[in-house]
This record gives sequence, C-alpha cells and structure tokens, in this order.
Amino acid sequence: MSTYNRLPIAITEARGNYLYDTEGNTYLDLFTGLAVNILGHSHPAVVQALHEQGEKFLHISNKFLNPPAIRLARRLVENSILGRVFFCNSGAEATEAALKLIHKWSLKQSGGKSGFVVMKKSFHGRTLGAVRLTRQPGVQQDYPQPEIPVWEVEPNDIEQLKAVCKRERPAAVLAEPILGSGGIRPLEESYLREIENLCREQGMLCCMDEIQSGVGRTGQLFAYQHAGIQPDLILFAKGIGGGLPLGGIIAGETLSDLFRPGDHGTTFAPSPLSAALGCAVLEELLDRGQMEQGRNHAAHLWERLRSLREKYPETVGEIRGRGMMIGLSTHRRAEEIEALQRELLAEGVLVDITQQTVIRLLPPLTLTPEETDRFVAKLDAHFAKWKGKA
Repeated sequence: MSTYNRLPIAITEARGNYLYDTEGNTYLDLFTGLAVNILGHSHPAVVQALHEQGEKFLHISNKFLNPPAIRLARRLVENSILGRVFFCNSGAEATEAALKLIHKWSLKQSGGKSGFVVMKKSFHGRTLGAVRLTRQPGVQQDYPQPEIPVWEVEPNDIEQLKAVCKRERPAAVLAEPILGSGGIRPLEESYLREIENLCREQGMLCCMDEIQSGVGRTGQLFAYQHAGIQPDLILFAKGIGGGLPLGGIIAGETLSDLFRPGDHGTTFAPSPLSAALGCAVLEELLDRGQMEQGRNHAAHLWERLRSLREKYPETVGEIRGRGMMIGLSTHRRAEEIEALQRELLAEGVLVDITQQTVIRLLPPLTLTPEETDRFVAKLDAHFAKWKGKA
C-alpha cells in the first residue's frame, strides 16, 4: 500500500556504513534505518550472534523461559533502573504496554490520578493508543481517539509543566529526552530534572520514551542519563534488536510487579533471535568501547557542522540534538530541502528530512571522521550554490 514516500532506490545489500542498490550504486547511510542500525550494517558481532542463535532455535512460546531474553533483560536493568523488562516487537507496542501498565498503577492509587502529560510535537507511535499520545496532526488525523486524558505542554517550559501537573493531577509525564520526529528538539537537562522532581512531589510517574534516542545514540545508553535522573519507566526499541524487530519497557520497582499472567502479552516477543542480537549490541557498546568511540566520532561531526553554520548563517539555523542524533534546521523552503535530499542521494549520501526543513542525521556510531568530512564537503558545495543564487 502507498503508506510511504519512498526514495527511488531498491537496496540489495548493506555492509558497514554503506548501502548498495540494484543499479550498483553505493550510499553512505546517515539514517541507519530510522535509528535502528546503531553499529552500522552486518556488524561482525551481530552476524555472529545471528548465526549462533539461528542454529539453536528461532521462536518458542512464552510458555517457556527464553535464555537470550533473560540475559538481555538483566543487562538492560543493570545499566538503567532496577526493575523488570517486558519485551515486545516495536516502539508503538512499547507505548501500548506502558499505557496498560500505567492504567493498572492508576487504579491502585487512592488519589484518583489518571492521564498523561506529553510534549508538543512528540511522537510515540501509530497504533491508536500511541496516536492518542502523539502530538502531530498529520499522525493523529481523524482516527478514533481512545478515552485517555492527555495534556500537551510546550517542551522546556517549566512553568507550564508545573501548572498543568498541579491543575490536572495526571498519572504520568511521558517525554522523549530528544524529540525525534518533532524536529530533533532536546529537552534541557534542567527540564528533565524538573519532570522528575514534580513526579516525586506529586506522586506521578516519570516516564522516558527512549525509542529513538536510546541504545547509545547520544553517548549514553539512554539519553535521560545525561541529566542524572531516575525514571519510573523507560520505553525502548529501534537500535536494541541489532536490525531485527524488538522493543519493550523497563519498569522500575514501583511498577515491576503490577502485570500478572494474562494482563498483557505478545506471540513473537521476545524473539530469541532478536534478543541474542540485542545482547551482542550491548556487549559492543558497553564492553568493547563502541559507545565511547561513537562519542568521539560524533564530536568531530558536530565540529564540522558548526563550521557550516558559521559559513552559511543564511542557510543553517540551529544544530540540535546530542551525539549521533542531530537535527540541522535550515532557513530554506521545504521543497528546496526535499530537492537537496534527492541530490545528496544521487551523490551517494542518504539523509532524512523531518518537520519539512530539518535535515535529520542518525548516523551509526561507526561513522568515521573521513566519512564525516566527505559528507560535510557535499553539504558545503550545495550551500555555496544557494548562497551564489541569493
């Protein structure tokens, strides 16, 4: 069905930081499957885990214990918050699991709290429950709206957040530490700390949607960790499966025992294969220095992009994000940025566009300084043409 505006290429192979199409063309991938391929494509450790687990078994029922998932859950909890993990197949399913779990928590509270505070322009998925929380009209459209109380606040507006929380008495604040689809807009560390403080003071749940920003993309395993807070609930997906579908929630001790047998479930998750790949991804990030190396590579990319902003202030606006999650806002028309995306594609570079005029970069942590330099040189050439026509 025509649900995607696809770029005019068909991929036949992917290795390292590159894609290869049916016409023999090569593309530097700065989009990584929408933040999925955090280690690039066909990383040796991921491929090894794929073969090893594939030779054992691909699927078992949740009626049995799943050793790869147990190992992955343990690593996630040890490197985030104490609690339990529920695995599912995607980010939207993680949001749905969170909705159910928070609803159960609300019913147990004597204060009558219900509903969510979310950020303007946030994105939490496309299933009906997730769409209710998402704050983008193009996603919400005229689909049926579940009867879930939701209040929208401006990101980083502390006073508005306080006023809404005190007036409406919601059950939870759900926030992306960096709004991805919303234009790569980071929440300030002071704002994240205020979310946590308000939740503690008023008996609400502090929930972090790390579906796009998590799994090492920002230089920490989860982006909320830059602010030094301790959420009650973490949503994750995308990069955790090493390229295979996998998502889930990490429920802190307040929530970890609320789900009982029969309350929630899924046929395919946790996939033993996806979980095995997830263990390989975390081993590369946490034990073999890939997250630290990614921070160094990201610093070089940021330096080069800042030099472009200084050189072309009439074209480049804010550079937002953290680590390998970057939004290059522009002062150009939407059709110009769309044309730039296609011109870069013809030159062998794949980037994404969000909010019409923001160049969204989600490179792998394995991006090299040399690849960064080649990419920035191409941007430089295009921006110079625009400047010449001004």
